[in-house]
Amino acid sequence: MTGLRSALGFLTILPVAPRDAGGLASARAWFPVVGLLLGVVLAAVDLLLHAGYPLLTQEYRQFPPLLLAAILTAAMIVLTRGLHLDGFMDCCDAFLGGFSRERRLDILRDSHVGAFAVVGVVGVLLLKFGALTALAPSGRIWLLLVVPCLSRWAMLMMLELFPYARREGIGTPFLPEGGRWQLAGGFLVAAAVSVAFAGPVGLGLLLAASLVAWLLGAWSSKLIGGVTGDVYGAANEAAEAALLVVAALIFHFASTTVLTPIFPLPG
Repeated sequence: MTGLRSALGFLTILPVAPRDAGGLASARAWFPVVGLLLGVVLAAVDLLLHAGYPLLTQEYRQFPPLLLAAILTAAMIVLTRGLHLDGFMDCCDAFLGGFSRERRLDILRDSHVGAFAVVGVVGVLLLKFGALTALAPSGRIWLLLVVPCLSRWAMLMMLELFPYARREGIGTPFLPEGGRWQLAGGFLVAAAVSVAFAGPVGLGLLLAASLVAWLLGAWSSKLIGGVTGDVYGAANEAAEAALLVVAALIFHFASTTVLTPIFPLPG
């Protein structure tokens, strides 16, 4: 369980493990599990707001959907200390504002925020917010469980398939050593969660998350010769936004009946 504690300590705000390199090499297999646990928290927030709001108002009223989407979007940031969002912003500045490998790597190291980062973070947060408002409550609960799990699967996949662009960095403690059993284990967790909570739609989302990871990893490898810790974070943010948008479009053009979890909610 050392790997799980290390993954929780690094990827979330929970103070369950020291945030150092110890145990991180075995932590990556637990990334999808950590994503699922984050999804449980998000789904609980959603359910509590819907169940508690009628009690407070003394009559049945739906919790304001725009406010709920804003709370869930903010919770995604707070629960991870903004770690992945910071990486996404750095990648926006480096990949869109740099014109050589060396310059892009320098920008990734720079703690300052540029125009591309601001535009990028506003865009990705708007996509998440808009997608959450477009999801029906019954389907949103299950997707809140699935999407964080699959976005962490995207990070794990990128870790395993693409070389690290530097000799050292925040992502080096996670680099693969030995066989790919951690990749296989993470895939089994991601696939099981997808099917259990989203049925056939979940398998499509799993494919979409994998595609996002591969495309971003390939683009990063072309620009800087590999990936970095910032790119791992960018993969998580890009996958989360893409999966929520895809799910929202599916629900818009189809219906909530396309989501067939093994464990449906009562009523």
